[in-house]
Amino acid sequence: MDAEPTNQPTNQPTNATSAEIEKMRFESPDVVAQNVDRLGALFPTCVTETSGPDGKLRKSVNFDALRRLLDRAVVDDSREAYEFTWVGKKAALREANAPIRKTLRPCPEESKNWETTENLYIEGDNLDVLKLLQTNYLGKVKMIYIDPPYNTGNDFIYRDDFSRSQEEENDLLGYVDEDDNRLFKNTETNSRFHSDWCSMIYSRLLLARNLLRDDGVIFISIDDNECENLLLICNEIFGKENQLLSFPRITKKAGKTSDAVARNHDYIIAFTKTNNPSIYLPLHVDEGFKYSDSFVDTRGKYKLNQTLDYDSLQYSPSLDYPIEIEGETFYPGSSHEKYLERRSGNYARADWAWRWSQELFDFGYKNDFIVVKKTANSKRIYTKTYQNCHIIRDSSGFNIEYSPRTKSISSLCFIDNKYSNDNSKKNLLEVFNRNIFDYSKPVSLLERIVEYTTKQDDIVVDFFSGSGTTAQGILQQNVKDGSSRKFIMVQIPEPCAEKTEAYKAGYKTICEIGKERIRRAGEKIKSENPLTTQDLDVGFRVLKVDESNMKNVYYHPDDLSQQNLLDSVENIKEDRSDLDLLFGCVLDWGLELSRPYTSEKVGSYTIHNYDDGKLVACFDENVSEELVRMIAKMRPERVVFRDSSFKSAPEKINLFEIFKFYMPESADEIYRRVRVI
Repeated sequence: MDAEPTNQPTNQPTNATSAEIEKMRFESPDVVAQNVDRLGALFPTCVTETSGPDGKLRKSVNFDALRRLLDRAVVDDSREAYEFTWVGKKAALREANAPIRKTLRPCPEESKNWETTENLYIEGDNLDVLKLLQTNYLGKVKMIYIDPPYNTGNDFIYRDDFSRSQEEENDLLGYVDEDDNRLFKNTETNSRFHSDWCSMIYSRLLLARNLLRDDGVIFISIDDNECENLLLICNEIFGKENQLLSFPRITKKAGKTSDAVARNHDYIIAFTKTNNPSIYLPLHVDEGFKYSDSFVDTRGKYKLNQTLDYDSLQYSPSLDYPIEIEGETFYPGSSHEKYLERRSGNYARADWAWRWSQELFDFGYKNDFIVVKKTANSKRIYTKTYQNCHIIRDSSGFNIEYSPRTKSISSLCFIDNKYSNDNSKKNLLEVFNRNIFDYSKPVSLLERIVEYTTKQDDIVVDFFSGSGTTAQGILQQNVKDGSSRKFIMVQIPEPCAEKTEAYKAGYKTICEIGKERIRRAGEKIKSENPLTTQDLDVGFRVLKVDESNMKNVYYHPDDLSQQNLLDSVENIKEDRSDLDLLFGCVLDWGLELSRPYTSEKVGSYTIHNYDDGKLVACFDENVSEELVRMIAKMRPERVVFRDSSFKSAPEKINLFEIFKFYMPESADEIYRRVRVI
């Protein structure tokens, strides 16, 4: 047996050195680089290497080569082409693609059921959040619902264009929160009134599409102010062919107005991610049915016996056999004598046979696909036809294949007073005993959308979550159909104005309202349904956007002075805890943020185990070889240590050798999975 590695570097060849052990990236994915990789997979000859601003080589697109390949599909720059554009569109695209060096800091003290919940509540600029989630939830979200600002001239929108002068900035600035997230009141006097709104929604929808599953769908509430522009933007991002509908929704009952036409409705725009015929939107799915209670009426039956009309159907002995049911024997054509003639070969023409082989008949009879119909003069065998299942044959034999029972949604399904904003106020009164938030949507609306598009443990995202209506709708629908959908709510901590009911009630930000609403709504649901909600997840894990856990020196080690090196500069910010570092690694490594984890004390060290070995970390300084060996024996999928966990370069090399000894994977694979920060 091989000897265990010691604390001295091995003489065996290795790809790792103290300088080569890979560090975590700790920045959001480079969307441009990802798109170049995708393009390279399609057209390898069009991707080359060029020197970047930092002097390092990077992949780039040779557009001349790409043009030559595409030939007639390329639009001539000198010719006009149909497109929708506005002032700031290119800047919005660049902003969506630009990586950020931010993180999500966990806040157990503001969470509910922190250790067990699979729901997330994220505070911060939703553009930052969408960038940070690009790896962790890429292609995993079934449904997105957002209720963005309608751009009425009285609401705040995100300010994402940093190209303005400071004087312009001061004129537009509405507020700056503690995280330096900025909103401004977009009044109609702004010369870029519509352009600013388009830029704001465009960059966010570009990133949101990446999160959707191939069968995912997005719903967006909007009114006439920006409905036309939003449709054009969605056509560009999702494809016009993927538009489901623009559902009108009643907002209030007719009332007094000075306008010629009372505005009593808005819209819910719906797009799917793909238009693949094999992908469908499961509208109003009922998967709880059994084929035995889906029997269609007499129009769905046909006789098991068939006439062999001369040479149009060939006779086969496998379709000519007696059937015994309820003490009676049946033959094709109802004649025992004719059956004996056919079987002996003494017949001029085979005139009858069954439609099913005996093997298929036996399976169908056992599974209630066969019925004997009696009349005054005869008895005949029929096969049943079901709307939602049929018999198939695969490698294991005959089986029953189920298809969801579906029901189309009417385009007027939300033209009902129960979906009006009057019910939004009632919903809030039931939870807070006061109308604490303006312009929220009714819970019934979100329940219906959730019911139409999701099931089981699907993930739902709302990155304009406001008062938390979407979260409450998901919880209530989970109770109704016994599912365990998970939500990710995202909201900037916008301050509540001092004159509002919310501020008077003690809520300083919209996030405080949203979190408290989910807490209260969850408890209310459980108290009203004690027998069916024992396992209902009404908790949420709070995470907040913040600057990176790492100091600038982590990203620019070449900027270190000689004195810094002598002083052994720490690259982690002093105010960051082990939990901050753990979730920073979870985020960077692309793991879901709602998974369970444990922390174990081993002597003076702490071992963090996230999602049962998906990630194991130790952030203590000067870790012992025994601790490293203990972690290696766990055979985790990913391992992270602190840079200061090792006193010297030889110890870092030995770290790699220890993992090589205990883990069956190749050296290159282990090298990719062992990191330091």
